[in-house]
Amino acid sequence: MEFNAKKIDGANAVVTATLDKETLDKNLDKMAKQAAKNMSIQGFRKGKVPVAVVKQRHGDQLAQDAQSEALRTLVGDALAQLKIDNADIIGEPAVSKFDIKEDGSIDVEVKISSKPAVDLGDYEALLPEVTAKEVSDAEVDERIDTMAKSSAPLAKIKRKRMVRSGDFVIIDFEGFIDDVAFNGGTAKKHTLEIGSNSFIPGFEDQIIGMKYEETKDVVVKFPNKYQSEELAGKEATFKVLLHEIHEKGEAVIDDAFAAKVMPNEKDVTVELLKEKIAEQIKSEKMVKYYNEDLKPAYLADLVKNIAMDLPESIIDQEINNSLNNDLRALSEDELEKLRNDGDAVEKMRQDARPGAIDSVKATFIVDA
Repeated sequence: MEFNAKKIDGANAVVTATLDKETLDKNLDKMAKQAAKNMSIQGFRKGKVPVAVVKQRHGDQLAQDAQSEALRTLVGDALAQLKIDNADIIGEPAVSKFDIKEDGSIDVEVKISSKPAVDLGDYEALLPEVTAKEVSDAEVDERIDTMAKSSAPLAKIKRKRMVRSGDFVIIDFEGFIDDVAFNGGTAKKHTLEIGSNSFIPGFEDQIIGMKYEETKDVVVKFPNKYQSEELAGKEATFKVLLHEIHEKGEAVIDDAFAAKVMPNEKDVTVELLKEKIAEQIKSEKMVKYYNEDLKPAYLADLVKNIAMDLPESIIDQEINNSLNNDLRALSEDELEKLRNDGDAVEKMRQDARPGAIDSVKATFIVDA
């Protein structure tokens, strides 16, 4: 079979050929003979079915198989001529032309994508300048103060008053849906921080203003997406009894507190704690700096400065992914407009192409 194979660039090649009728007929005969060996047809012994009968019954499928076999042979021969290794092929070769002629032969065009050669050059020269992040005394003090407050003991309020945001309440509650108690909706002497948003939305807000030993019906609606499908989206009534109100005690920052925070250290002092917290905050800042500033900036410079040929099939895939994300954000009316406006869709594809190219290039650079 004669064919013409040429490399468009370092990542794309195209093969054109005519699959002649003689080759297709030979493939069909071979496949029909193979099928006849294993086929069972009433009136014939297994393995003795005439090839003509096999062709008669399964001609269309055999013809498609014969064409596929011819295409596989064509691609294999083309790769050998182009000296492209199978391991470097990206995706499946794309048949961009498949014209069946009157004489039974088929004009075909096949596009092949392969891994590009990536010359990183002196990529280290593009590394951005790194600036050390500083940590202020105020940041350290604020972090330690927050730690101390969170670990401060709870203390029952000295005078009885109404519940307010930030309090810790001791409550009993029992939940009902349609006047029927449900599993997991009951607790005794439960401690709840008001304003923590750890309960169903709206529950904690309705506890505000309650007094000691007061009983109240708290009505809430479970979120539509809730861990228990039986409760999701349903309205529930909780019968709540308030026992006590507690407040956080005074946050004491001393060497004993520091030792509690760092149990594996020896001779712990507040000053040592401050040093460790400063190191921790600096580490957090640097991680964020690397991930959100340095790495994106470096990769953008690499993409801008490193030239390479890119496989068109992968660019097309990236464009399709980008378009799909954009289309999901459109309303039904907007989608209907696009269905009837091919030019608008093509413009969207062209607008997405530069970003797709950069994304594909970045992937190959990172791999390299």
